[in-house]
Amino acid sequence: AGVVAVLTVDAEEPPAVPGVRAMHVRLRDEPGADLLSRLDDCAAFIAAARACGGAALVRCRSVAVVTAYLMKTEGLGWEEAYGAVRAAKHDAEVNPGFQGQLKLYEAMGCAVDSSSPLYKRYRLEMLTERYPELQDLPREVFAVDPTSICQNPNTEVLYRCRKCRRALFRSSSILSHMEGSGPTAFAHKRITDSAQLCGDGHEKCTSYFTEPVQWMEPALLGVMEGQLLCPKCTSKLGSFSWRGEQCSCGRWVTPAFQIHKSRVDEVRTLPVGNFQAAKT
Repeated sequence: AGVVAVLTVDAEEPPAVPGVRAMHVRLRDEPGADLLSRLDDCAAFIAAARACGGAALVRCRSVAVVTAYLMKTEGLGWEEAYGAVRAAKHDAEVNPGFQGQLKLYEAMGCAVDSSSPLYKRYRLEMLTERYPELQDLPREVFAVDPTSICQNPNTEVLYRCRKCRRALFRSSSILSHMEGSGPTAFAHKRITDSAQLCGDGHEKCTSYFTEPVQWMEPALLGVMEGQLLCPKCTSKLGSFSWRGEQCSCGRWVTPAFQIHKSRVDEVRTLPVGNFQAAKT
């Protein structure tokens, strides 16, 4: 059949086949398995085989991988690409977890962008599934502490502790969420004044939900929830919970690294002629 390369996505690595290029992605067929992070690598491997005039055989998680390949190379949407694979293989199925990952792949433009808020949120959700079993956290989930970055002009908004002015995080670390249903989400509780934000002209989200930042690491390790304190003056900034927390807009966010807006100041750098003026 002209097969020059074999891609296997499975928990067990198959024996090598002489004269055939091979790639193995260690992954189980489970909804919680992280296939998304490897989709670009898989697509590139298949494309390289086809560029040489040969064919690539995809084994095991083949339906999801070939669907992603068609999305990336043919410009197809998730449903259209999945339909094309199922038309060729009528019993083709993708588990719900992989379906969600393929939809996210489409939303990111069929490229795994580690700087995308969508991907950051996904990576944290994957980590939450395994958190009780983890001894430590992967370094890549932490945003760089803004105090360790060279003070070059940066168009991002910087957030500082309102009390001591210590830099805490940048706007790229904020993970936005869809607005919740407001006070109706708190029907099981007594609605406080701070929760009665729907329709009164006030901002509904009173906190920023961020990715973890390096200075948070000592507080996060080994516990499911706790307070987030300023690493310089120890004033309370917010809280975190791997189980999730409810935003004042009513949306439940999981996991949650929540910084109260009233505890930080925004600092924007604006160009003024040949100078940089800081506006707080």
